[in-house]
Amino acid sequence: MTDTRRRVKVYTLNEDRQWDDRGTGHVSSGYVERLKGTSLLVRAESDGSLLLESKINPNTAYQKQQDTLIVWSEAENYDLALSFQEKAGCDEIWEKICQVQGKDPSVDITQDVVDESEEERFDDMSSPGLELPPCELNRLEDLAELVASSLPSPLRREKLALAVENEGYIRKLLELFRVCEDLENREGLHHLYEIMKGIFLLNRTALFEVMFSDECIMDVIGCLEFDPALPQPRRHREFLTKTARFKEVIPISDPELRQKIHQTYRVQYIQDMVLPTPSVFEENMLSTLHSFIFFNKVEIVGMLQDDEKFLTDLFAQLTDEATDDDKRHELVNFLKEFCAFSQTLQPQNRDAFFKTLSNMGILPALEVILGMDDVQVRGAATDIFSYLVEYNPSMVREFVMQESQQNDDDILLINLIIEHMICDTDPELGGAVQLMGLLRTLVDPENMLATANKTEKTEFLSFFYKHCMHVLSAPLLANTTEEKPSKDDFQTSQLLALILELLTFCVEHHTYHIKNYIINKDILRRVLVLTASRHAFLALCALRFMRRIIGLKDEFYNRYIMRNFLFEPVIKAFLNNGSRYNLMNSAIIEMFEYVRVEDVKSLTAHIIENYWKALEDVDYVQTFKGLKLRYEQQRERQDNPKLDSMRSILRNHRFRRDARTLEDEEEMWFNADEDDLEDGEAVVPPSDKMKSEEDLMEPISKFMERKKCTCKETCDVWWEIGVGKNPFLFFCKLGVSFLLQGGLVGLVDYPDDDDDEEEEEEEEDGESKEDPLPPSKKSKLSS
Repeated sequence: MTDTRRRVKVYTLNEDRQWDDRGTGHVSSGYVERLKGTSLLVRAESDGSLLLESKINPNTAYQKQQDTLIVWSEAENYDLALSFQEKAGCDEIWEKICQVQGKDPSVDITQDVVDESEEERFDDMSSPGLELPPCELNRLEDLAELVASSLPSPLRREKLALAVENEGYIRKLLELFRVCEDLENREGLHHLYEIMKGIFLLNRTALFEVMFSDECIMDVIGCLEFDPALPQPRRHREFLTKTARFKEVIPISDPELRQKIHQTYRVQYIQDMVLPTPSVFEENMLSTLHSFIFFNKVEIVGMLQDDEKFLTDLFAQLTDEATDDDKRHELVNFLKEFCAFSQTLQPQNRDAFFKTLSNMGILPALEVILGMDDVQVRGAATDIFSYLVEYNPSMVREFVMQESQQNDDDILLINLIIEHMICDTDPELGGAVQLMGLLRTLVDPENMLATANKTEKTEFLSFFYKHCMHVLSAPLLANTTEEKPSKDDFQTSQLLALILELLTFCVEHHTYHIKNYIINKDILRRVLVLTASRHAFLALCALRFMRRIIGLKDEFYNRYIMRNFLFEPVIKAFLNNGSRYNLMNSAIIEMFEYVRVEDVKSLTAHIIENYWKALEDVDYVQTFKGLKLRYEQQRERQDNPKLDSMRSILRNHRFRRDARTLEDEEEMWFNADEDDLEDGEAVVPPSDKMKSEEDLMEPISKFMERKKCTCKETCDVWWEIGVGKNPFLFFCKLGVSFLLQGGLVGLVDYPDDDDDEEEEEEEEDGESKEDPLPPSKKSKLSS
């Protein structure tokens, strides 16, 4: 007979705060390795599947209700309940839970929390609603206690919100507030503060609509002025009515829009200034307030966007020369706030918003504003421009390319941005940093479009390097006419560092446009003058610029560097830095290490031939000695190209244990008939066939001198089968012979051949167990 003591129903609480039946099964407890602790397990009585696997956590509050119910929360908004068929089974599981948590099984809740919400949630939702006390002065304390006790329980919170909404309680409370204020009843005002704060935490839109209506909102703010924790009440209403002023820079004809703007400002003020900073537990209770403000802003933007007359007047006054400075300042600030509101829109609505602004001529208007002397107006215009660039850089690029056909370079929008970056008066260059970020976005090929008819990248970069790059690089060129920077103050150095950062970005992303500019204008030589700056960050920016160029491994750049001896200022900076172990030292060594590791032959030769005497004493790193070794290896290969060619044959035509495709010459040799060999027609490349035997015998004799062959008998075999008729074939087979004897030695002992030597040792171990020659060749040798 089935044990009914452990038979349970599993319930979970859904988003609508209703309990969902997850199934019926049998509960047990035991240690679960995966969860690293004692857990409750419920298996379905129908098929034995796992309905519940819940670890008993030491800090979770479990509650026993009605003798057959255990309720707890697994995580935020995820509540569970086990409903037992029999009380005995409930008691057994409850004892196990209390044992794990170290509690007395006689308690009904395992943690010291005041929360009866689970039991209430489990009750039928159709139970009678919460009854509010009469809205009278002598009952305010009772009401404040009721509100405070209802907030921890979601169900009681819901019932309280319904009661407040249905009975029109907020307006009654506000009438009582006016009475208390007239009577200067401080105790009643303190209770009203707690009640009104609690109503905010009920997080209900219907209540907010009443509280934020024109007739109620100021009294609601008044209630929140009397915080019991403060010795004197705040004066929020006085600020909103007397200090804060609503300015209509353009008259708003729609009364609904005007009312919505007033409401949004006041509600934002309540959120930011009036309500106390919410605790971690209260923060989620104000989510509806955030949403209320959000949707108000969306509505305001939509209503303004639909009012064509309003926007037309706005842009007309912005660009009108007759508009006085104060008025223009207000117009620009309004437009800035308007764009900031648009960030709350959904993507499709934001598209329509910026499209409307573009059609109204926002970019030409910004061009006019940026040309003005007022620093505050220009700052606001820069913020507006940043919204446009972040939203749609292609729209901005298209505009500046079109205006270049009509205007001079000096008044182009993008050149105005560059000039403002260069002329930023802020000692920390805060505005310049912002503008540099915008320029970087505009010249970034990653966000440029490519269509069948045109390529935005090609068109815009051609425009930028023709019309704008000279403006950007002007401070750099002006400050590097001598061997040291002309001006080396902190602000100038910061500006040059910003320009170098953008140029470095161009080197990485613009390929031939920036290459032509650097080489034609000799930019790198000018940049390296900055390595003599007394500001380390600027010198490092110059090194980073050169390092990016070298990292491209472009021979055009390499020839430019060698032709102009551009390593000289780098080495001079390295030597001037002395023995100091700092970023400068590390950056320069890393640059030379990159040349060595990547084996950039042209630069390696240039460095050693021109600067070795200055670097030969640097022995605390092996970088420069490694460069010298690379150089000597290169020279040896250049002086004896035949030797290098044969060495490469030896290295490339080895026997390997793993399956590998043979090179054409080796494969043809192995497949050749014996008659072919006797005719002396060795399989060699056409270029090698034309070489005389004397030319080839000389490197062979050198090779034989360096290697004392201990396999004379094997060598004789090769000669006997006709190899002597062609020295090149002899050399190929001689290499095989040395492989068989484990005696292959490179013509030059390269440091980077260590890996190859290790591979050869592994191969030789394997070859001692395997016959290295195919059967066809073995038969030829035996014959």
